[in-house]
Amino acid sequence: MRNSLVLMLLLMTALSSCHSHRRALRRQEAQCVEGSKHAIHKNSTEEYIAFYKNTAIRQMRKYGIPASIILAQGILESSNGNSDLARYANNHFGIKCTNEWNGKTYYKDDDKPDECFRKYTDADASFRDHSEFLKRSKYASLFNLKSTDYKGWAKGLKKCGYATNPKYPELLINLIERYKLQQYD
Repeated sequence: MRNSLVLMLLLMTALSSCHSHRRALRRQEAQCVEGSKHAIHKNSTEEYIAFYKNTAIRQMRKYGIPASIILAQGILESSNGNSDLARYANNHFGIKCTNEWNGKTYYKDDDKPDECFRKYTDADASFRDHSEFLKRSKYASLFNLKSTDYKGWAKGLKKCGYATNPKYPELLINLIERYKLQQYD
């Protein structure tokens, strides 16, 4: 009986300390988000590429979208995976909700206040959905291009309406050339 009591006390102490630790971590994360001197690690572009290049190559082989385009869009749209959309919704490509979207959602201000974005269980699901999203008829003309024609793809994405920024093609091309992403095509 005494051993059971001691064991129960130890277990309760451990659980309460874990709960306190979780609360402290949440407070620390909140402070970081609010801009205190405690910083959350921010991915560099090089880290993002190293982490997601194999995912982009797999998507290219399965769907025919250049890995360089996938990586450049991920870098640009998610700020190297550091954006709120990437961190809280695993959405690396800024894909908004559409009529056929049945999954979870995440709301944030974008072109308009409180817009609906797709929320994913993990980044791989975001990469997969991005590829499937580009297989829609709206983007069909892109698949007439070679998978090594990243400039054509960048310009075509803008022409097909993927992004509203008029400099979108140049931004993608600059990222591809600066980080030599075409080597993965």
